[in-house]
Amino acid sequence: MQCPKCGNASKRFGRHRNGLQRFRCLTCKKTFTEEHARGFRVEDYLNHEDGLRAIRMIVEGCSIRSVERMTGIRAASLIQLLLIAGERSQKVMDDWIRNVPVKDVQCDEIWGYVAKKEANKRIEEYDNDSIGDAWCWVAIERYSKLVLAFTLGRRTLDRAFDLMLKVRWATSEKSRFQLTTDGLKAYLPAVDEMLLDRCDYAQLIKFYSQPQANEQRYSPAEIVEAVPVVISGNPDPAKICTSHVERQNLTMRMQIRRLTRLTNAFSKKIESHWAAIALHFGYYNFCRIHGSLRVTPAMEAGITNRVWTLTELLSNG
Repeated sequence: MQCPKCGNASKRFGRHRNGLQRFRCLTCKKTFTEEHARGFRVEDYLNHEDGLRAIRMIVEGCSIRSVERMTGIRAASLIQLLLIAGERSQKVMDDWIRNVPVKDVQCDEIWGYVAKKEANKRIEEYDNDSIGDAWCWVAIERYSKLVLAFTLGRRTLDRAFDLMLKVRWATSEKSRFQLTTDGLKAYLPAVDEMLLDRCDYAQLIKFYSQPQANEQRYSPAEIVEAVPVVISGNPDPAKICTSHVERQNLTMRMQIRRLTRLTNAFSKKIESHWAAIALHFGYYNFCRIHGSLRVTPAMEAGITNRVWTLTELLSNG
């Protein structure tokens, strides 16, 4: 055998753990194995019809186990495939959703959890942010329905700053826009620090009724009053609402299996949870035709002029 690095002679140097013969160069001391065919890697599924079919099922709301039964791909491989697809979708959003002219942005948070619910955490797990509550913070443009940015974590000041920083990257500094959030106090310093120079900011504060005695609910209490509050700038009072981002929350509940309520579907790791959400937003922005727009949100926002295929989404990342 000749060394692939310097071309000099080599000698046998034991065997690899997979059984292949190893060699060591007598000159440069480089070790290498004998020539062999490379095995099938998980990312190769992205260029294979079975892998693309599995991703389509996941973005349409199927669980990992149901996709495993229908495609024959192992659940462990599907999780790895989801992580790769989520990372590429996030890269597409980071690269393409930049300096977008916007008019009206709405932000909200949707609840989810990883591994276990917050109330079931042990004492030693209280400070572990990788399990328990995992709120998805979303920013959407009202007219194009484009999801500008998202972040994942607790309802803390750090997450609010992270979302507003991403919104600043995604929006154009040449177009002033109106921003509406709910009454979460963490938004106030985050917007003041990151977006005060380019947005008119208002909050829609909702008041809920108290549940009656012995009443059990599977949904939030009835909204008694929604009060618009101007925080900074000159927002249009008629457009202070969060209805569009809340409708997007419903889409997430229906299309992301691990966010579906009243089921046993949930994420076991924060990485898988993030990847599923990133894949959903990439597919939603570039591949899925919006029912009311008749085009994708990316087309409506002027980012692209055609509907992307799933292959294009994952290859651009």
